[in-house]
Amino acid sequence: MKKFLLGTVALAALAGPAFAADMPARTYTKAPPPYTAPALVYNWTGFYIGGHVGGAFTDGTNLMGSDARFMGGVQGGFDYQFAPNWVMGVEAQYSWLPSSSNNNGVLLPGGTLVTGNTDQLGSVTGRLGYTWGPALLYAKGGYAWRDNNNISATVGGVPAAFTTDGGHKDGYTVGAGLEYMFAPNWSAKAEYQYYNFGKTNFTSGPADLVGTSFRNDEHTVKVGVNYRFGWGGPVGSRY
Repeated sequence: MKKFLLGTVALAALAGPAFAADMPARTYTKAPPPYTAPALVYNWTGFYIGGHVGGAFTDGTNLMGSDARFMGGVQGGFDYQFAPNWVMGVEAQYSWLPSSSNNNGVLLPGGTLVTGNTDQLGSVTGRLGYTWGPALLYAKGGYAWRDNNNISATVGGVPAAFTTDGGHKDGYTVGAGLEYMFAPNWSAKAEYQYYNFGKTNFTSGPADLVGTSFRNDEHTVKVGVNYRFGWGGPVGSRY
């Protein structure tokens, strides 16, 4: 019995290395890297429409007075991104302004009171901007339009007849702003815009009115929101 046990142990000792040699080698699997969401690509190319609200005011040297007036309106346009951080485009904009109840007009030395009011402003402008990520800083300029300036003249509270050298409906505008993409297809902007329609010259009327002239300009500050069609979305990093 003792010899049998010794023989079994010896056989096991000899068979162990051979059995281990026949076993497949253990493989190790590398852990996958942590998931990283793709970076957003902010592509400004495409059409957009939107709306805005703000205020209009003058420097007190024209017939609208210096009181700020509420304004609201709509805009639409097209942008093209190139080179790769520059954006150029074209935009049409229309704004409505209510009649100012606080416009006291201009009282001339002879007692003639002259007032004016602009109810609508429009523009078609080009714009050029520089973008980094979701932000776009831009300048704009081009053609401006307004409704017929509602001018009136009174002497002692009685309406007085007069004529001017034209309606001054057409002019130019320049401005600048900052626009920011805050969600897919949506951007918000803040913008300053200056409108100039030349000067209105009075050619006939009360003696103290004839020969006088008044500037026709507006300063506006607006905030707005645009909906952008065909926004790029998260297709990889460019910045």
